[in-house]
Amino acid sequence: MIRLMRQRHFGVAFKCYCNFHKIDSLSSDDLHFKMVIHVHNDSVFRRYQQEMRRNRGLWPLYRGFFVDIDMFKLNKEKAAELVKDSNMLLKNINGSDVSSSVSDGLADEDANLMVKLKFLTYKLRTFLIRNGLSILFKDGPSAYKTYYLRQMKNWGTSTVKQKELSKMLDEWAVYIRRKCGNRPLSSSTYLNEAEPFLEQYAKRSPQNQALIGSAGSLVSTENFLAIIDGGRDEEGDLHLDEEVIPLQPTPSAIDTVPKDEGLIVFFPGIPGCAKSALCKEILNTPGGLGDDRPIQSLMGDLIKGRYWQKVIDERKKKTSVITLADKNAPNEEVWKLIEDMCRSTKASAVPVVPDSEGTDSNPFSLDALAVFIFRVLQRANHPGNLDKASPNAGYVLLMFYHLYEGKNRKEFETELFERFGALVKMPLLKPDRNPLPEPVKVILEEGISLFRLHTDRYGRYKTEPSKGSYAKEWAQWEKRLREVLFDNADYLNSIQIPFDIAVKQVIEQLKDVAKGEHKTPETEKRKFGNIVFAAVTMPVKEINCLLNEITEKEPKVKDFLRDKDLENNLRKAHVTLAHKRSHGVTAVASYGIFEKQNVPVDVTALLFSDKSAALEVRLGSVNGEKISSKNEWPHVTLWTAAGVPPKEANALPQLLTEGKASRVEIEPPTTIAGVMDFY
Repeated sequence: MIRLMRQRHFGVAFKCYCNFHKIDSLSSDDLHFKMVIHVHNDSVFRRYQQEMRRNRGLWPLYRGFFVDIDMFKLNKEKAAELVKDSNMLLKNINGSDVSSSVSDGLADEDANLMVKLKFLTYKLRTFLIRNGLSILFKDGPSAYKTYYLRQMKNWGTSTVKQKELSKMLDEWAVYIRRKCGNRPLSSSTYLNEAEPFLEQYAKRSPQNQALIGSAGSLVSTENFLAIIDGGRDEEGDLHLDEEVIPLQPTPSAIDTVPKDEGLIVFFPGIPGCAKSALCKEILNTPGGLGDDRPIQSLMGDLIKGRYWQKVIDERKKKTSVITLADKNAPNEEVWKLIEDMCRSTKASAVPVVPDSEGTDSNPFSLDALAVFIFRVLQRANHPGNLDKASPNAGYVLLMFYHLYEGKNRKEFETELFERFGALVKMPLLKPDRNPLPEPVKVILEEGISLFRLHTDRYGRYKTEPSKGSYAKEWAQWEKRLREVLFDNADYLNSIQIPFDIAVKQVIEQLKDVAKGEHKTPETEKRKFGNIVFAAVTMPVKEINCLLNEITEKEPKVKDFLRDKDLENNLRKAHVTLAHKRSHGVTAVASYGIFEKQNVPVDVTALLFSDKSAALEVRLGSVNGEKISSKNEWPHVTLWTAAGVPPKEANALPQLLTEGKASRVEIEPPTTIAGVMDFY
């Protein structure tokens, strides 16, 4: 992993620090480091994922990657013992045995410099411990508990895991407050205290060790040591007592908003995204958002002084109000402030974002930027003085546009969803539109280049464009920008989704949020730690229709299925592609590029015995790339006898050769469309 990122010149730093909490064990033969793999640019994740497509053996790259590196010299007896442990670790990571010759070679050496890598969980340390420090020391344990429970709910952490983590975090709160008193612990040095505490907590029991190693983590120890989910079956959809369901986001804090709590609707957008017009429509909607909570709108352009402090003050007067924060909320600093406001004013928050494809490094496409600027240049008498009379309107919008630089659309939505547990999208552009006209594209790219020159010299916000050394260039660009956009007015008007339709869809989504029925978008960061296997989800209705057709033609199939009642008993169906325990986490993660893609599946035969039944399948291609299952026999399990684990369906081909199973060909094969999912 490290070699590849260095060879490709990815923007990644590998920083090693002395592990000071192991200072007592330092010697010439024992060295302890903590390495942080720090990804500088979000585009690295996409480039690395492309490399994973070519090299399936690569480990996945995560946001926030800590590694303990312990280096020590050993005699051959101790070396052999550690090699055995390391082989077991590698076997679980890679899903294969390590060559015995390698093990023997290491063990036979008189002295070895062994390197042991241990992955540390990120979310536990960063979000639950570090980010909660200020709340713990300022507002006390009760507020801290409210904070970490909200985080866990937003991540979809199970109830059982929440209880286990709560016990550990409550103990941490008592421990660190007793040790530090009223002196807050610095977030820059918190690991010096947290690591020894976590280490001691983990040593108490295997359960604690498993907890510290999984903890809703992006870098989950369960993926390597399989401590958790040890009994999970590969064919989980047939378990009646413990279902494994596709990873739709679970109801979070915002999904069950009590009516005595408030709701903050805010807008991570750009001027011209129609947030003020939308707020007016929401205020004028009969019945509001479908419940009896009052709605208030606070327009940023009409409020003097500190806007967000004004929002806090207004919310404290009546916490159950639905607040429309009519101001652009463009960065993580503002999002953190809104999170704090939720805690202090007993509210949940939901971001409303203009829908856009984005670019490789920005959540908004050039098409969206062109529309936003075009709208601003048609405004008159704007209370914030950003309209057609503003000489620097183009520059101001470029400034807002660059506040989002560094995140593509998926990363942008993921960040918001992980923080707030919901996301509402406001339709903006027609999907079937023609490409952006070349003159519009060129003028925007010129403006972006000029903006970067300006900010490289003066920094952001420090020098107005009319006062710097690029003043002449800015004036010329602003003039040409207006000419080009108005020359293409017909195009820019034609690609926009009508405002009334956009308003209707947003209000419907907000009503669902208020009722707790909003279906939030998938989020890779939030769910990865819970993934057990990758599969193609199959439509049960179409499978049952196919079985009905077979039974009409094949009397023996009709006799076999007579008492199975699959119409009611077959609730879910899938073709397993890779399972964490059988094939390793890398194999499972390698299917990430196909997530939510439609996969054609040819059903070629029905196999059944007295203990199980399954459909034999042949997987098709996605975007020209063949989908292959890590299972030797790709199939859809339909039924197993009482007490027979679903994975036993894998044995049907062998039972067929032994004369203990039957096979019915489906000729020609029936093609059914499935969807690639993680479970």
